[in-house]
Amino acid sequence: MTDPKLKHHRVPTSLGEITVAETGKGPVLVMLHGGGPGASGVSNYHQNLPELARHFRVLLPDQPGFGHSYRPTEQELDERSITQITVDALFQALDSLGVDTFHLLGNSLGGAAALAMAQQRPERVIRLVLMAPGGGWLPFGPTPTEGQKEMFRYYNGTGPSEKKMAAFIRTMVFDHKLFGEDVIKARYEASLDESHIAFYHLYNAAFGKRGGMDPLWRDLHKIKAPTLLLWGRDDRTITLDGAQLMLKQIRDVQLHVFSRCGHWVQLERRSEFEALVSGFLTQEKA
Repeated sequence: MTDPKLKHHRVPTSLGEITVAETGKGPVLVMLHGGGPGASGVSNYHQNLPELARHFRVLLPDQPGFGHSYRPTEQELDERSITQITVDALFQALDSLGVDTFHLLGNSLGGAAALAMAQQRPERVIRLVLMAPGGGWLPFGPTPTEGQKEMFRYYNGTGPSEKKMAAFIRTMVFDHKLFGEDVIKARYEASLDESHIAFYHLYNAAFGKRGGMDPLWRDLHKIKAPTLLLWGRDDRTITLDGAQLMLKQIRDVQLHVFSRCGHWVQLERRSEFEALVSGFLTQEKA
């Protein structure tokens, strides 16, 4: 199957420009990437697009601070969390693109944004897919987790390196042997943008001041969209025990757990991920 062609939008918002890649036709599916160094919409999900674009008009925003989107300032990050900034920018970008209602999928940091969007404007989110989302969990183990520590270390000390990127990827996945030097090199090179590095230092500092992610778990009951949770049993970044609160508080929810899988379900269990997401989003309401 050939890769679908991508259309790129530079969408102005009151905060700054948001870059959104688009492909496919059908119901709108907005896919939000995670918060690791060098992450972006296309880099996190490009391998899933040939299949998902057969069913959906897929929109891949670069969240504020990442990819080709604008970088929030220190003042912005002092005044509001990155999740609050992201939700504001994404709703404005979707309005500019003429998108009213949509399916929404988010992983990790993007999962936190997806949670907040579904809580704040539940009438706009048709169905929700969450992959180990930030902010929606209360871990039973120590924090920061192993994966979070590797993210914090990456730009500190001696700065980024391919060796550090390899260590980061090892904590993100169950079997790092599936991700060779080409993956490490590509993600490392994507992490070297000076403005992204400057943002990441501000982001980590703000994260520390706030004591972590926004406590989105307090408002899980506000989510009205049917919700699918996808989790790697062996996730060392946002651990599986975090799913329990969401299973209790989200009114229409189901959970699929992947064995021998870490934090990157869309990569580690690609075909199963695509089948589950497509099936869940296209099924009729009961």
